[in-house]
Amino acid sequence: MESNVRVRFAPSPTGPLHIGGVRTALYNYLFAKKNNGTFVLRIEDTDQTRYVANAEQYIIDALKWCNIPFDEGPNTNEKFGPYRQSERKELYKKYADILINSGWAYYAFDTAEQLDAHRKGYEAEGKTFIYNWHNRNGGNLVNSLVLPKEEVEAKINTGENYVIRFKSPQDETLLMEDEIRGNIKIDTNTLDDKILFKGDGMPTYHLANIVDDHLMKITHVIRGEEWLPSMPLHVLLYKAFGWDAPKFAHLPLILKPVGKGKLSKRDGDKLGFPVFPLEYTNEVSGDISRGYKEDGYFSDAFINMLAFLGWNPGTEQEIFSLEELIHSFDLKRVSKSGAKFSPDKTKWFNQQYMQTKSDDELTELFLPILAEKGITKDKKFVLKVVSSIKERAVFVNDFWDLSNFFFSTPKEYDAKASKKNWKEGTAELMKELIDVINKIEDFSSENTEKEIKEWITAKEIGFGKVMQPLRLSLVGKLAGPHLFDIIAMIGKQETIIRLENAIEKL
Repeated sequence: MESNVRVRFAPSPTGPLHIGGVRTALYNYLFAKKNNGTFVLRIEDTDQTRYVANAEQYIIDALKWCNIPFDEGPNTNEKFGPYRQSERKELYKKYADILINSGWAYYAFDTAEQLDAHRKGYEAEGKTFIYNWHNRNGGNLVNSLVLPKEEVEAKINTGENYVIRFKSPQDETLLMEDEIRGNIKIDTNTLDDKILFKGDGMPTYHLANIVDDHLMKITHVIRGEEWLPSMPLHVLLYKAFGWDAPKFAHLPLILKPVGKGKLSKRDGDKLGFPVFPLEYTNEVSGDISRGYKEDGYFSDAFINMLAFLGWNPGTEQEIFSLEELIHSFDLKRVSKSGAKFSPDKTKWFNQQYMQTKSDDELTELFLPILAEKGITKDKKFVLKVVSSIKERAVFVNDFWDLSNFFFSTPKEYDAKASKKNWKEGTAELMKELIDVINKIEDFSSENTEKEIKEWITAKEIGFGKVMQPLRLSLVGKLAGPHLFDIIAMIGKQETIIRLENAIEKL
């Protein structure tokens, strides 16, 4: 077990939280709890041009629904706060200046037009433009490495636009270690001099991320694979500041169901599944994106599914409670390769969890659905209905389609089943059955089944000639739980009414 573990989930509030982000939060949470550590939520909102007002609350609500609460974060145990980067912006310039003074960073005054001209010039020669050691000290690039100190100060004092860039080392080999991917070797000559601080007074992700992780005493940075190219810069920044770097772990991508490319909202829209934990309304366009919660998924089934997108417990077990996930989780069992998302497997997880829920819990979820349809029934009756149908349901929302015949007389009958099972002589047989039913005093499922089967045997006819038309009369189709359970639950009077309706209509 690791000691003094502190991990963070650091999303940007630019829109709804993708399930890839939720999985990152989940793995951080599981790792923290496995090691009796701390799970931190930090809102990385330095890019104000992409900031969305309701996105931060959406992130918090999503983590709450997923039952992966943070120990420290905005308005929660702000031990190393504030936990919004926009509220910390005053401190980042201090650290940028430290890098300037130590020679690890420099001011660059190049305009967007100048950089674009450089880029096009390189492209014309079939090369890729990289702003680093091989061109920062000469040519047409304008920075404090080639300008006299007085001129640099004058440019800054007169308000000329500038950025602060990191000075990537020349001719060095950078050796790094990733908890999932192992040893990584990088030639520093291939690295950009990334921008650390912008002229608008805001840091870029790279500087703010490193400073905050250090000040918040983060021990492990567990994040998505898309940040792997940034790892060399981040390791070098720790070196430049003279700080101990945390351990890094880069998680595999969640892939499209076809297996190629990163899972996107478009994939969900096209194939009919959500890619967000909660429903999200775009405040600008008014577009509504589906959520797993609103689609009827149980949060624990959703989390169990997500855990398996990139992690393997090393056993055949697939259904895990959150406590079991915490106990079993290990970064060493996280895959390097992408995990293919399966909508069908996601539904399977929800169906498995359906069977673990108590009938009483599921009844409480079904009652509001019935109320919306204007149906009021005794809770004990609804409990029996739920018990009889839940094995065939994937979602609680399926309950009505699986059980509506318990609450109302069929108004129509399945055409194919009617043609096959309601034949000449069936109506007369059903009239006889009504007489048999009228005489039954004990209308329990067991006794009704016994009495009707004895009558069928005495008539020396096939059971199908009675059972299929009887089910069709009661349900409207050849579906539903045990036939005599239905009869016992709807009662003698309703059973006879439905038989008479079928005789009349079929």
